[in-house]
Amino acid sequence: MPVAETVDIGSPPIVVELRRNASAKRMTLRVSAVDGAARLTLPKRASLRTAKRFLLDQEEWLRGNIDKTPARVALAPDMKISLGGESFLLATHSGARVVLAPGKIFLPQSRPFGKALEGFIKMRARHVITNLVEADCRALGRPFAKLSLRDPRSRWGSCNSDGNLMFSWRLFLAPCEVLRYVVAHEVAHLAEMNHSKDFWAEVAGLMPDYAAPRRWLKQNGGQLHRFDFKTP
Repeated sequence: MPVAETVDIGSPPIVVELRRNASAKRMTLRVSAVDGAARLTLPKRASLRTAKRFLLDQEEWLRGNIDKTPARVALAPDMKISLGGESFLLATHSGARVVLAPGKIFLPQSRPFGKALEGFIKMRARHVITNLVEADCRALGRPFAKLSLRDPRSRWGSCNSDGNLMFSWRLFLAPCEVLRYVVAHEVAHLAEMNHSKDFWAEVAGLMPDYAAPRRWLKQNGGQLHRFDFKTP
């Protein structure tokens, strides 16, 4: 796998990944809401000197957006976490399975804490999302082909022309109505593969009060990525 081209700017230095795109007409700078990583997309023939000059001009904006990135939180016993709209205290036990109790989730001591919790969340999220998708598809009168759960960095869900639906399992960490909105949004694409007025009419038909959860996701979605499920 080729090493990404990077450039350092400022002090303390900010490492910016450079991505050259033959179809790019201008330079585009983005900061990941997940981990604060900075990426500059630039035309294929743009010089490194031009890229550095552009980044220096944007340094204040760049630092401001990196500072807004939520700090990563390693999951551990005695923490509280919201799942499916309910608050749970995380704990460990000597058993081999994850056990759900009123207000508590007991995770096996013999397994990495974050990975065990991730598996549990995926299982619960799949059940809830599948039921929501099936209900919305019946209401819309359109079938879906497949449903998958992933952990993408830049989107909460997707629907392709084959009828395959994808959702981020991290949506199960959000308020219930936010997950409900994303399901309605992606199922509506089974009828309208665009974001036209007709599409939003389909969304409203499935979830009339979608505006508030849509706004919540835009304003707070980055917070769902702050939980680190990889750290033991």
